[in-house]
Amino acid sequence: MPRHDFDPASVIPDGRAPSKGRLFTPDGTQPWRGNVEGQAMEGACTVLAYGNDTVGMGPKLHMHPYDETFIVVAGRARFFVGDQVIEAEAGDVVFGPKGLPHRFENLGPGRLQTIDIHHSPRWLQVDL
Repeated sequence: MPRHDFDPASVIPDGRAPSKGRLFTPDGTQPWRGNVEGQAMEGACTVLAYGNDTVGMGPKLHMHPYDETFIVVAGRARFFVGDQVIEAEAGDVVFGPKGLPHRFENLGPGRLQTIDIHHSPRWLQVDL
């Protein structure tokens, strides 16, 4: 079924050119595999790639002044967002509202791989 959520005639291009950035190389072995800041591509979001093979491992508790969306690409994770605990697996999306401390860890077995979307043209973070 075709979608018709808006009138295409109502959308006016703003003059930005399409662009491309390199998020990670396939052979990367470090947990933080790379990031592309939105400002480098004249976009509103910054994208990070994270992955590790160690059960219990993940980023330290931290927070951002903007929302963050996590896409679990492979494996299983436990997210701690504010006072909530959310378990997620490949195919799930987890939302972390701005200002809430958060972290996540690999639940195993195997590799956890996420794509983390920071709703900001720059990556801003305070480790707690």
